[in-house]
Amino acid sequence: MEDNELASDEGRGPSLRKYIPPLQWWPMVSRRTIKVDIIAGITGAIIVLPQGVAFAIIAGLPPEYGLYSAIVPAIIAALFGSSHHLISGPTTAISIVIFTSLSPLATPSSTEYIQMALTLTFLAGFLQLALGVARLGALVNFVSHSVVVGFTAGASILIATSQLSNILGITAPIKHSFIHIWADILSNLSEANLYVLSIGLSTLLIAVLFKILKPKWPGMLIAMIAGSVMALLMKGNEHGIKLVGSLPGHLPPLSHPYITTAALRELAPPALAVAMLGLAEAVSIARSIATKSEQRIDSNQEFIGQGLSNVIGSFFSSYASSGSFTRTGVNYEAGAKTPLAAVFAAITLTGILLLIALLRPTYR
Repeated sequence: MEDNELASDEGRGPSLRKYIPPLQWWPMVSRRTIKVDIIAGITGAIIVLPQGVAFAIIAGLPPEYGLYSAIVPAIIAALFGSSHHLISGPTTAISIVIFTSLSPLATPSSTEYIQMALTLTFLAGFLQLALGVARLGALVNFVSHSVVVGFTAGASILIATSQLSNILGITAPIKHSFIHIWADILSNLSEANLYVLSIGLSTLLIAVLFKILKPKWPGMLIAMIAGSVMALLMKGNEHGIKLVGSLPGHLPPLSHPYITTAALRELAPPALAVAMLGLAEAVSIARSIATKSEQRIDSNQEFIGQGLSNVIGSFFSSYASSGSFTRTGVNYEAGAKTPLAAVFAAITLTGILLLIALLRPTYR
């Protein structure tokens, strides 16, 4: 009787481990791995701080939404994905797709726009989760590397174009055509604000130099601090330099997607695009790192992890997330051993937001 029960438990064991990833890597956890995972997590939190703000602005959302998207979705994706090193959160490509899809439908950063972004995130996550449950992870194999590279390059050009008016200090009308944006910029070039331009170029130069000379240093964060100090010394408020504003000092607030027939009709196509792009990004990055760590990646489990992260994230003010090549690479190079590194990064970022709340009254 006891032997039969033991055999039954052993028979259920592998199946349970298969569907609950933490049961697979938890035996790897030790004092040594926790120590290196904490260090990698702190490094990741420092990197995502400026990235999250930048990506949210690119997506047409308030800056804090980029940080929210690096907390809950990052934890869920790490715990339910198959990669030990993949870090999820806001990304460049996903942010530009959201902006190009939603900006014609609502004013960026408006309440309606934010609600649509959260609904799109839920729909994209639902599609990803459904594909994972249906064991269709092999679909990502049909998306060639050239397609992903071409899309990313095109997205980079669109992002740079969309931010030209900001770096030049030009107040251009909001138009969504690539040609119209360039036409507006060229016609208003004489109105460029040299103070804004000097700060923008200096910040960009510092970030690029750190990327080349000290790639392991948080170059983006240092560049952002340097640019902020320059704006302060130049008395930016007196010269038309716009400020992002203070970040919220609280945990991601609860939210909910707004599912209606009209919303499905408008958002289903971009949700499918976000879902497939997010899956292609996440799986390709996970596989790339796995070639170094010699880990086997389960595409179906990655689909499930990404899907759950977006579905759950949409209820915690997070917009669509995916795997981040930069943060994943830094996570691996920092010595991360288990997905707990992603959890520690999210906890550290949460601590930074709460620290802002404690320090804010001091400066009032």
